[in-house]
Amino acid sequence: MRHTDGHGGPHLTALRDAACAYWHRRGLHTGPGQVVAAPGAPLLLLALLSAGDPSGGGVLLPRPAADWHAVPARLLGRPVHRVPAPADCGGVPDPFVLLETVRRARSAGDDPRTLVLSVADDPTGTAVPPELLHEVCEAASGEGLLVVSDESERDTSHDPHGTVVVSPAEMLGAADSGSVVVLTGTPSVALGRFPDTARGHGLAREVRAVLTALHARVFEEAALSGAQWFAEPPELRERRAAEAVRQGVLARALHDAVTEAGALCRPPQVGRHVYADLEPARGALAAHGVENAADLEAELVRRLGAGADGGHRYGDEPGALRVRLSTLLLTGADHPEAPDPLRAPHTAHALSVLRSTLAALTATP
Repeated sequence: MRHTDGHGGPHLTALRDAACAYWHRRGLHTGPGQVVAAPGAPLLLLALLSAGDPSGGGVLLPRPAADWHAVPARLLGRPVHRVPAPADCGGVPDPFVLLETVRRARSAGDDPRTLVLSVADDPTGTAVPPELLHEVCEAASGEGLLVVSDESERDTSHDPHGTVVVSPAEMLGAADSGSVVVLTGTPSVALGRFPDTARGHGLAREVRAVLTALHARVFEEAALSGAQWFAEPPELRERRAAEAVRQGVLARALHDAVTEAGALCRPPQVGRHVYADLEPARGALAAHGVENAADLEAELVRRLGAGADGGHRYGDEPGALRVRLSTLLLTGADHPEAPDPLRAPHTAHALSVLRSTLAALTATP
């Protein structure tokens, strides 16, 4: 396989053009010079942190957050400051706790400069309400933070007419949106959209330089498939929308199962996960030897198989009884799609097993 050169081959040019059109359809006017491509999102974020804050300041993340968000900061030796998400959604920090965390970090000698958030959140399966996102962005702007908006799950809304997913870059005015970098991508290529300002173009050049120094170039085959993906032909949009609806049915079934067992869980809106808090059943779980997130994960995996990850993997408190559950618990990786997924025999059986397992674990001894 060949990869693009430092200036970009024809497929990389096509990828950038398709990305510009993709963002334009979502209200973000974008030129090719604002787009940076990398072979993976963690690598792109690593280059962004390295170029955007060479002083080595800390990185702010909501708790919980996608498991890869903290990895680039740790590789660079940067402090990671976790800020609890609000009760109604994940993906962003509570704005008031964010301000307190920044001030406390700076008084202790660190100077956090970057906030990574996710408007369509992977661990919790929720979308950030626009009014809350605006409060978070105002707080970040007031503290001089660069906002990195992970929007890789933006197009997975279970009900696109009922769930509004907004980017910080389209919400804020031109002056403030100069401090927002948008990340998205496919499994084979990651894209960054940088602001159309002098600072934004300078940052994009610096990120490209870091990626070049790391020999982190996008293979032409990946650029070609990415260009086709972001061009969004009608058949692809239809498949994507149908899959999002299907995942919504499965995620709501997961949500119903865990809340029936007494867990706290935000209703899912995007993606294929729910994030359950089984703290109300701590006493019952302790009788099964489950006292923290790692124990909870191990017990659920033992009983159910893959598809349950303890909250400690997403930066949550290790002692908390929180777990991310995937719709793969209900479908498995090898079962074909069904028009009505809950009627598929395998899924119906898996859902029954999940309910009985949760009931057994949370029943009062």
